[in-house]
Amino acid sequence: MTLKSVDTLLDVLHFADSHTAVIVPELDLRVTYASLRQQVLAMANALASAGIRRGDAVAIALPNGLPAIVSFLAASIAGTAAPLNPAYPYEEFLFFLGDTNARILLCSPVGTEFVRSAAADRKIPVFSVEMNYQGHVHMAGAATGVSAAEPTADDIALVLHTSGSTGRPKRVPLRHFNLAVSAANIANTYALSEQDVSLCIMPLFHVHGLIASTMATLLSGGTVVVPTKFNALSFWRTVREHRVTWYSGVPTMHQLLVARTHHKPAEAVSLRFIRSCSAPLSPELIHKIEGLFGVPFVEAYGMTEAAHQMTSNPLPPRHRKAGSWA
Repeated sequence: MTLKSVDTLLDVLHFADSHTAVIVPELDLRVTYASLRQQVLAMANALASAGIRRGDAVAIALPNGLPAIVSFLAASIAGTAAPLNPAYPYEEFLFFLGDTNARILLCSPVGTEFVRSAAADRKIPVFSVEMNYQGHVHMAGAATGVSAAEPTADDIALVLHTSGSTGRPKRVPLRHFNLAVSAANIANTYALSEQDVSLCIMPLFHVHGLIASTMATLLSGGTVVVPTKFNALSFWRTVREHRVTWYSGVPTMHQLLVARTHHKPAEAVSLRFIRSCSAPLSPELIHKIEGLFGVPFVEAYGMTEAAHQMTSNPLPPRHRKAGSWA
């Protein structure tokens, strides 16, 4: 696919076939591209039936998983997705719901007392997002009858917050074209293909997990493995069971894995490369990781305001310099 044909996040789901798009490892559940696209469009229509129109913010407070991916894409199509950390306290939810001017909140059916309380105080309607054992995600109690209009390249798909250097967190609106091109650039940087399997260990309320681990993989026709959270204890088992070819994380995650590994894991045989972003790593640790896991380790530099990746060390045979993103 050329960049010219990738204008919106809806275009990211162009692989509408039986190839696996998402794997939920806790349930050993596989969701095809055809199913993912159908679920996303159905939820986008449900949001439109609930009154969401272009530019309306849909707050999402969900843990990592298929519901978070479906909700993000559906919200970006019907309106504007505004993912939030589901672990925020009440005061944080109250601020972010107000700052985004959220029109609707999507959250889990249980364990969401803080965000539901904040939404009630903001007089924001709340819909539970549920998933059955067949991997079908839906908005509980949602209305029907209205179809969401297809987004354009210039529509705001996503609103995130960045702390900046002073004051309260600042809103960062990102257009569909920003995100689609960023995903394509990442896919091109690492030569991602249908054969690649990404392990998403970054949170899906962060641009790193959304665009690099998830959208770039879906754009290339690959498969995203999305556990509920990062777990160093089960990490290598997940890599082995799903033949993961790459993963992207922050230094803390890489350090945890190195601390628990004293020789190359047999489970690492499927890995093609490891990526790191969001904070720097020492060249010494990078060389140690490469020696231990036996694959290239590439650092990237990104910003929320730039829709994630701005520059990256290349894969072999091009020269890469530890500690540098140039």
